[in-house]
Amino acid sequence: MTKTIVDLKRGQRGIIKGFSTENIPLKLLEMGCLPGNEVVLVQTAPFRDPLYLNINGSHLAIRKETAMHIEIEILP
Repeated sequence: MTKTIVDLKRGQRGIIKGFSTENIPLKLLEMGCLPGNEVVLVQTAPFRDPLYLNINGSHLAIRKETAMHIEIEILP
């Protein structure tokens, strides 16, 4: 089963592997949400939407709906 950013727990790290859709907002790609970059789940809002992430030093808040399309490998 493929893991996505939604599967991360607070403080957990992962490496972005790819996307399950081509509809990823260009702004996310410009801010470093690219395959090979590290992502850390910093915090979640109530009901886990949106998710507050640190991607290679950039802090981003993304919707759960978008995060479900970003495939990762969770780091130990």
